[in-house]
Amino acid sequence: MRSPIKRRPLRNPGDSLDNEFQEIVWSQFAVYYFAAAFFVLLAETEWVRWFTKSTPNPILYSLVAMCTVAVAGYKIRSAFTNVRNPELVRDGEKAVGRLIERSRDRGAQVIHEFPDEKFNIDHVVVHQSGVYAIETKTASKPDRGEPKIPFDGQAVQYPGRTLDRDPVKQARALAKWLQELILETSEKRVPVRPVVVFPGWFIVPTGEAKRTEVWDLNPKALPTFIEHSEPQIPVSDVHLITSLLTRHVRNVLA
Repeated sequence: MRSPIKRRPLRNPGDSLDNEFQEIVWSQFAVYYFAAAFFVLLAETEWVRWFTKSTPNPILYSLVAMCTVAVAGYKIRSAFTNVRNPELVRDGEKAVGRLIERSRDRGAQVIHEFPDEKFNIDHVVVHQSGVYAIETKTASKPDRGEPKIPFDGQAVQYPGRTLDRDPVKQARALAKWLQELILETSEKRVPVRPVVVFPGWFIVPTGEAKRTEVWDLNPKALPTFIEHSEPQIPVSDVHLITSLLTRHVRNVLA
């Protein structure tokens, strides 16, 4: 029997983070939960035998159960801590993906989770106004004050925290890599704009930020920015580039 699906479908937004989320749940949560439940059930059985005069040994099993529950409780608590960030990031990518999908009505082509061997771009949009390499940065809002992020064209700063990686530098590197990939596969040098989106945050750009090639935006503004940018790519090239990028995805995922 052969599958009627000839080619593997492309990814949806957040697919890789869904896999990471499930891995954490099963490797760090489920095994300890069921181990603890097993020994508690075993201890309960021994106590029943004790009360029914069946020569049980509940003390030993209870001690084992208590140790298992203690270890499981620690591991489960750690698992919940570890899963919060991937879950937050995954939800952010999915929310941004839904917003970007609106660009299809404006003539854009969209590829989510565009991969290479060691990394992926969260979203790639191909439009007459150019190609966009989009990174999603999701972070919890502050308990007090407005969720605002200053952007000076070179770096962003979350209020009261230091980022593990510079998202502007990362977006520039991904856009450059994507531009070289398109040139290599299509022999066309097209503009690829690095974009960083911050779900739920207001971006406050300085005058210098408005002159840089990097867009730092709330994702709700992105479809409008793309639509209102000057056309730079013929429609035929939009479809050609999308086809070549789609082929790259399938080759990587094969």
